[in-house]
Amino acid sequence: MHGLDALALGWMLLIWVGYTLIANYLARSHTCLASVLFLYRKQWMLSMLRRDNRIADASCLDQLRSSVSFFASTTILIIAGLATGMAASEQGLVVLSYLPLADTNTHEVWEYKILAMTAIFIYGFFEFSWSLRLYNYCAVLIGSAPLIRQAHENKASANAFSETAARSLSTAAKHFNYGLRAYYFGLATLAWFVSVWWFLLMATGVVLLLYLREFHSRVLKTLAYSSMEES
Repeated sequence: MHGLDALALGWMLLIWVGYTLIANYLARSHTCLASVLFLYRKQWMLSMLRRDNRIADASCLDQLRSSVSFFASTTILIIAGLATGMAASEQGLVVLSYLPLADTNTHEVWEYKILAMTAIFIYGFFEFSWSLRLYNYCAVLIGSAPLIRQAHENKASANAFSETAARSLSTAAKHFNYGLRAYYFGLATLAWFVSVWWFLLMATGVVLLLYLREFHSRVLKTLAYSSMEES
């Protein structure tokens, strides 16, 4: 791999890991989608404890699990496609040669790029599969929720359950979010096949996009305002 290509790949990994660490740190003290949605999940669990019929709650959880399962299955197909792309390097290089802004690629560089994308999506698959397992654990947790009479008689226990359930749901959502970030950076890596400079620009743009969506998006302002109104 050329020095500039290795530097670009290292830059993407640095800003990816760095943003994840910084976002997790800021979520503890700043308003963001993760912190606001945790409040909604806790309110959801408290509302569930006041209902005798919890079919709607089980249906909501099933919808969440279905979304994660869809991405996990799709990621397997992407990995299979990348494995095919590894074997079809000759055809891929021919296609890239017709692009006016494409860098000169060799078989070795092509294989490194395919391997990098494959590693990204394998990581995404592990995050999706772990998120799916966590949602399965949440289903067991919700199934063990106190009945409405028990929650009314022991409010401290009900509050403790809602806190535990909300944190469990938030953990499952966090790993689902990690998997989605792998998709974002995996798609940014596509620009690497055209030009290393486009790759650097796209990877940096992904971090900026993630920050704006998670900390300064319009939906965040709406959700935060609604949660303040409810409290």
